[in-house]
Amino acid sequence: GCVSWVPASALAPCLGLRGSAVENCKFTCHPECRNLIQLDCSRQEGPSRDRPSPESTLAPISSQNICKVAEEPQRPPTLQELRQRIDSYNSREANCLGMKLSEDGTYTGFIKVHLKLRRPVTVPAGIRPQSIYDAIKEVNLAATTDKRTSFYLPLDAIKQLHISSTTTVSEVIQGLLKKFMVVDNPQKFALFKRIHKDGQVLFQKLSVADCPLYLRLLAGPDNDVLSFVLKENETGEVEWDAFSIPELQNFLTILEKEEQDKIQQVQKKYDKFRQKLEEALRESQGKPG
Repeated sequence: GCVSWVPASALAPCLGLRGSAVENCKFTCHPECRNLIQLDCSRQEGPSRDRPSPESTLAPISSQNICKVAEEPQRPPTLQELRQRIDSYNSREANCLGMKLSEDGTYTGFIKVHLKLRRPVTVPAGIRPQSIYDAIKEVNLAATTDKRTSFYLPLDAIKQLHISSTTTVSEVIQGLLKKFMVVDNPQKFALFKRIHKDGQVLFQKLSVADCPLYLRLLAGPDNDVLSFVLKENETGEVEWDAFSIPELQNFLTILEKEEQDKIQQVQKKYDKFRQKLEEALRESQGKPG
């Protein structure tokens, strides 16, 4: 099989205080070593093997005995290729929501985001809906009051955004929260892309640095092929430190209400059982055996 090796000059960050190599170090734990690792695919019997000198890493490497570690990154599309892609996209867009290319190579367009939030969000209490005047003047209504309340956003609501090719996932999340006047920490949310593959619906979490409009351009305008979904940022464990005291108090209130509802449901269920048993006992009285 392929055996990884690294020049001796790259061992400096991997050595301990006494000069011995760090135990079980695969060299990938240090950024300085990663680019120097090669895969030697030549087979040689015996435990010992001659290692190439550090100078040999600068020489051209034959493709016969060195495995390709990773593919080269794709080059960005040229202005002409972008124009062709956008023209093809616009020809398939039937709702007058096409993309527009600028001379500097950036472009603008629309994406739709489905909101699938299962936990309540925090918003300012007693704030009127945002008017056109507020939107034009970019008035932050959430900053006009310190009062907060929590409520559930409608499940699977859809919000359409006009963004640029340079707009990142992080900016999309912040823009959505601002439109709904949600004052929660944006890090509590994540943007997913939903794709259909082999008859299954798959979700993939996007990086905060990804550009959704570029993904939209590559997939085309069909939302059945690709769509965007805003969900809670599930990290495996709840980071309670990220919540404020009013938010935690609201969570307790909601949980207590859900608990009382469950208790009432169980009580009603067993009340019906008790009623049926008592009716059966009354009917059986006076009957033989």
